[in-house]
Amino acid sequence: MTFLDKLRAAERQNGSLLCVGLDPEPTKFPAHLKGDASKIYDFCARIVDATADLAIAFKPQIAYFAAHRAEGQLEQLMEHMRRNAPHVPTILDAKRGDIGSTAEQYAREAFERYGADAVTLSPFMGFDSVEPYLRHHGKGAFLLCRTSNPGGADLQGQRLAGVEGEPFLYEHVARLAQGPWNLNGQLGLVVGATYPAEIERVRALAPTVPLLIPGVGAQGGDAVATVRAGWRPDAPIVVNSSRAICYASSGDDFAEAARREAIRTRDGLEAAKS
Repeated sequence: MTFLDKLRAAERQNGSLLCVGLDPEPTKFPAHLKGDASKIYDFCARIVDATADLAIAFKPQIAYFAAHRAEGQLEQLMEHMRRNAPHVPTILDAKRGDIGSTAEQYAREAFERYGADAVTLSPFMGFDSVEPYLRHHGKGAFLLCRTSNPGGADLQGQRLAGVEGEPFLYEHVARLAQGPWNLNGQLGLVVGATYPAEIERVRALAPTVPLLIPGVGAQGGDAVATVRAGWRPDAPIVVNSSRAICYASSGDDFAEAARREAIRTRDGLEAAKS
């Protein structure tokens, strides 16, 4: 089963477009875990177990583990997800972007060490920074396209002189991901929920690739506008919420609160499809 197959199956089984982001920050943990980086796995595993029937994907952000020397806990968490939520694909949010043998090693890290189903990448260095990931059969890669941060426009919103129609850079990335770069149907695009008009434009240029859409929840993206701009019956969207779910409560009921917030978000996304 390819990443795209797994994504579509999770959307059907869980009736969901919601991606649960896992950004563990020990200072935000509930009182009995607070400040203890050795409990990152315990915290994240509880969130996973509470939302495994509600998510289209899980997205651990590697920096939140590496900063606390918790890569071993990330490996443990990835194994936990494969064992306890095998129907939910995992997207390693790493935003790698390098070439040659270095890119090959990053691809091995994502797909062999951590066993992720997909990874996020920066396309800034061109196709040879993406191609090593595509050698891993059935795995997925989401290219940064129009990101949710305000500064994304510094480069992504620049027009490309000499390119037909002088498209914005993010539009050019979308066309590449839909067309010549997408050799085996493995590519998707990252577009921010804070820019629904750009989501709609990206979807027009890349009508079949999956879209990973951060920015709903704590970043304030409009869930309804996001779904209407990007979702199509034959083209999945993966709408990420991290902090709003993981830190829905600072008490011992954090997992139950995460589940309630995940249900609320998932149901809102589903309702926006109609």
